[in-house]
Amino acid sequence: MTAQAISKAVERVRHLLDSRPQAGIHADEPAVARWQEDLRVICSHANGTQIATDLPAQLGGTGDQATPGWLMRAALASCLAARSAMEAAAEGIALARLEVTAASTSDARGLFGMTTGAGEPITAAPCEVRLTVQISAPGVPAGRLQGIVDESYRCSPVAVALVSVVPIAVHVDVDAS
Repeated sequence: MTAQAISKAVERVRHLLDSRPQAGIHADEPAVARWQEDLRVICSHANGTQIATDLPAQLGGTGDQATPGWLMRAALASCLAARSAMEAAAEGIALARLEVTAASTSDARGLFGMTTGAGEPITAAPCEVRLTVQISAPGVPAGRLQGIVDESYRCSPVAVALVSVVPIAVHVDVDAS
């Protein structure tokens, strides 16, 4: 899709949501994760897309697939990249380059429910997440490109979910076997 087509699509959706705000509320497509064997899990989308995950060999996995934590970073980076491309197109800016890297630092002890020497729980979440955005567009001032990224980060659903700590409800169905 061209930048012009993206811009028109964005404008159509914004117009629809301005006139009918309730149209913006929808159930998101669920991700279904099915354990296969060992630590391998297959995540499926209703459209047939499947992504396998596994853990590194030192944690008992095979290490030949992406980890769930990597998928979180990939979701964060790709969401910001897509939102930035959408914002640039809406502003009539033709990007020459857009690359988002999501890196993090984690403490594996959190995965095992371990505590510090003082007895404090260690989080299983990353200790920090860093986003690096490389962006360019011929003739567009750096400040404007920075503004596009800033606005896109503010409106990136994945980033907002991670920053605002969206509550998660867990419901367990146990098969009576």
